Amino acid sequence: YEMLTAGTVWAALLTYALMLAAFQYARHRMFHVLAMTSVILFDLGMPVYLYIFKDWYRRLIVESEITSLIVWIHLMMIVMMYALYVLQVKTALRLLRNDNSVRIDHGAQGRATLLVRALVIFTGAILVET
Repeated sequence: YEMLTAGTVWAALLTYALMLAAFQYARHRMFHVLAMTSVILFDLGMPVYLYIFKDWYRRLIVESEITSLIVWIHLMMIVMMYALYVLQVKTALRLLRNDNSVRIDHGAQGRATLLVRALVIFTGAILVET
């Protein structure tokens, strides 16, 4: 249960709850846009935080965790999440310009983003070192 004691995991879970609320209340455009922008910025800032405040070099290089399958799964999930964010922002900007032709795509991408982000948080929690 050590993984659940990490502040980063709790922060990620709280932002996931915010993301779920934003998805649920997508018709409240201002809330949806602000909440999702906040979540995306949080996710972009997390690697910076980990780089500055965690001993990533020891974990990945000295202890050879770079060869661990779970590390690579986690990294691939992060890449997939960022790619989905790019698609989400592109379709969101079109929706904000009243181009409703992308509404179905945006919703489908949103569901995929929820799933991938859950997997990022789960694999990150497995990798947490307290």
